[in-house]
Amino acid sequence: MKAERLADRAYTAIVGIITDADLSPGDRLPSEARLAETFGMSRTIVREALVRLAADGITEARRGAGSYVTRCPSERLGAYMPLDGLAATLGTYEVRFVVEAEGARLAALRRSSDDLALIEGRMAALRRALLSSAPAHDEDFLLHRAILEATGNDAFVAILDQLQDKVMRILRAGVDISRTRPPHVIEAMTDEHAAIVDAIRTQDGDGAALAMRWHLWQGRKRLMP
Repeated sequence: MKAERLADRAYTAIVGIITDADLSPGDRLPSEARLAETFGMSRTIVREALVRLAADGITEARRGAGSYVTRCPSERLGAYMPLDGLAATLGTYEVRFVVEAEGARLAALRRSSDDLALIEGRMAALRRALLSSAPAHDEDFLLHRAILEATGNDAFVAILDQLQDKVMRILRAGVDISRTRPPHVIEAMTDEHAAIVDAIRTQDGDGAALAMRWHLWQGRKRLMP
C-alpha cells in the first residue's frame, strides 16, 4: 500500500483514539513509537499523519514533549463525511489555500463590471441563506466559483470543480455545525465572505487574497468544537 494511503489510515486511527478515548484539548497523545506499534506501521508514516493532523488544527507537536490535542472534530462531522475520509476531505484545504487565495487576488485585479455584479449577487444570495434556516452550501460554493470565474482563467474553476464533492461536504458540515453555536458564528461567516467581496470590489488584490485565506482558515476551525 502506498505511503500516502498508510498515512491516511494512521490519520484516521489517531482521530479514532481522540474520539474513542474522549480526549480533550491539552491531552497528550501516545508517543510516535507507541502509535506505530499499535497500528503496525513505521514511525515515519505516523509522523506524516501527525504533521497533517497539526495542519488541520487537530493536534500540535511540542518539542521534546510529544503531540497534544488542540481541537476535536465535531461529532456532527460524521453526518457529512465518513471518518476514514476525513484526512482526504480536510486535505482539500491545502489546495484551496493556494488556489483560492491567488484566485481572489487575480479576481480583484481582473474582474469586469459583469463579474462584480455576479459576485455581489451570489453574496446577497449567500447572506439570505445564512440568515435563514436554509442549508446555504450551494450558495456558498457558487460564490467561491464566481470569484474564480472572475480571474478569467478557466484552470482555477476546473480545480474547484474537481474538488466539488469534498468541498460541498465541508460546506454542509460547516453551516450545520455553526448553527448549533451562538449567532455570532454565522455572523462571522457572513462577514468573512463580505470582506472578500469588498476587496474585489475595490480591486485590492492583496486584501482579497488575505481575506480569502483568513476565511478558509476560520472555516476549517469551525469544523471543530
